[in-house]
Amino acid sequence: MGRNNLAGAWGEAQAAEYLRRKGYQMVAAGYRSRFGEIDLIVRNKKFLVFVEVKLRKSPAFANACEYVDRHKQDRIRVTASIYLSRNPTPLQPRFDVVEIYAPEGIRTTRPEIHHMEDAFQ
Repeated sequence: MGRNNLAGAWGEAQAAEYLRRKGYQMVAAGYRSRFGEIDLIVRNKKFLVFVEVKLRKSPAFANACEYVDRHKQDRIRVTASIYLSRNPTPLQPRFDVVEIYAPEGIRTTRPEIHHMEDAFQ
């Protein structure tokens, strides 16, 4: 596994644990279609949440959520539609972004985590 893959997996694990502590249940991780990938799919009593995880060392250049541009959002929406067509649910779908700031990379012991609910506008 390359350094970026390792860091990505670490970031997604951090986000999954953070969301679990907030009461979400894990449904899937790394869901892929030919159009794109959804990092995490979680649920609570009301929502099925498609989560994009963004890991950065700091927000100095730009906030991590700014890297989830319209094109990326469209790919995630299409992939979520495919997921929902194969996995019907009465839950309301929602798109969230979890930003993780880890100044020491995967050696960061207490990363700063921001959860933006309903992040796609």
